[in-house]
Parts: sequence; C-alpha cells; structure tokens
Amino acid sequence: MKTSRPVAASLAVAGYIIMIVPILFVVATAFTGGRTLRFPPEGFSLRWFEAALNYDPFVSALLSSLQLALIATVLALLIGVPVTLAIHRGKSLVEGLFLSPLIVPELVVGLALYQQLMIGLRLDNFPVLLIGHTVLMLPYAVRVTGASLALADPGIEEAARGLGASPLRAFFTVTLPLLRPGIFSAGLLSFVTSFNNVPLSLLLQSRDFRTLPVTMLDYVQQSYDPMVAATSTIILAGTVVIAVIAERTVGFARIFGGINR
Repeated sequence: MKTSRPVAASLAVAGYIIMIVPILFVVATAFTGGRTLRFPPEGFSLRWFEAALNYDPFVSALLSSLQLALIATVLALLIGVPVTLAIHRGKSLVEGLFLSPLIVPELVVGLALYQQLMIGLRLDNFPVLLIGHTVLMLPYAVRVTGASLALADPGIEEAARGLGASPLRAFFTVTLPLLRPGIFSAGLLSFVTSFNNVPLSLLLQSRDFRTLPVTMLDYVQQSYDPMVAATSTIILAGTVVIAVIAERTVGFARIFGGINR
C-alpha cells in the first residue's frame, strides 16, 4: 500500500519505534532471572513480580496513588462538566482559563501551590497535592467532555425544554446522557494521568503520603535490581487494560473526533 506522504509516514514510524522499543526493553528486563537491570535478560523468572507485590513501600504507595487519583478525578469532573456546559454556551474566556494548566509547567504550578498554600496558609501536604492534581486534570475533563458534547445535536435539549422540561430535568434526562461517553473517557484519562504524575507529586508529597511513581524513583536511586521494571510492567498492563475497556465501552475515536470541531 502506497502513501502520498512518505516523509510523514516515515516520521510516524520512527516516532512509534522511539516510544515503543524502550518500553519493550523494560518489559523484557522485568522477567529476568538475574539480580541487576541488564539486557538481554538472564534467563526467565517471575521472582521480581513477586518481590514487587510483597514490597511494603510499593504497596503502600500504590494505595496512596489510587486514593489521590480517584479523588482528583472526581473533583475534576464535578468542576469540568459545568465548565464544559458554560463553554458550549459561548463563554470562550472560561475555556482559556481552564485549559491553561496544559501550558504552565507542572513544576511552576507545584511551586506556586507550595508557596501560597503550604507556606502561606500552612495547609497539610495531602490537600495541597489534591488541589494540584485536580487543577492538572481539569483540562482533560473539560476538553474530552466538550468533545463529546460537540458530537451531540444541540437541538435535543432545546426540544426537551420546548416540551415543558425544566432546565434541571432537561440536564439530567437529555444533556447528561449525551455527556456520559465523554465523562467516562475523561475520567479514565484523568485517573491514569494523575496516577502516573511525577513532577507535582515529587514537589508536594510528604513522608506520610508518597505516590507510587515517586517511590519508584527513590528506589531506583538506591537500588539497581529489576523490581522497578516489574512494577512498571504491572502498571503498563493495568493502563492497557483500562484503555481496552474504554475503547470497547465508549470508543476513543468517536469521542476525540469531536475535539477538532
């Protein structure tokens, strides 16, 4: 099959190779029977997966990451859905405000939260970290949910209002079902992004509350065994499962097709 854009196709293939090959190296190393991170692997073993699942700091950090990502995702959706409706009604200034965290570096956001909330207001680490993750997830909630709304027929809600439905009833019976695929996709994307976040979590975490990616980073600085590779493989497998469920349930192509509208 020939393509009319050979340069673009070649660059796309090169990009995929650059992204995928290092991941394959990490996955292969996770199954090594050796004691150090080496490629090619020394034999085949599941010992490092067992070690990762029994390592208390990783297990504790996993629960912390799940808790943080879940709460931040819920808060981002609770804020993002009304914002999406406001944007859909023509308030473009609101859109720029809530999409701005995509432009500002995460370390800048973290430093601002650290200075203003942790030092200025003396808040604990977890509330500040939760605020930071929620702020970072808002663009995903607004943009993906907005894409779902862009695919819907705006006349449906107007028809419901014309038939006598109140604004609140029209929202719950018409608008919210239309937004459901986008909310589902935005929730999954926000959850995975929050769970894997490093810069903000590294800056705002405390000794009592540590996320899994940061704990893994600290472990790599002290040890060079394949347990981190095994943990990364488990996280990768979980992310793939979530992506497959989302594709089978909603369909990313259908949702993200509305982003350019």
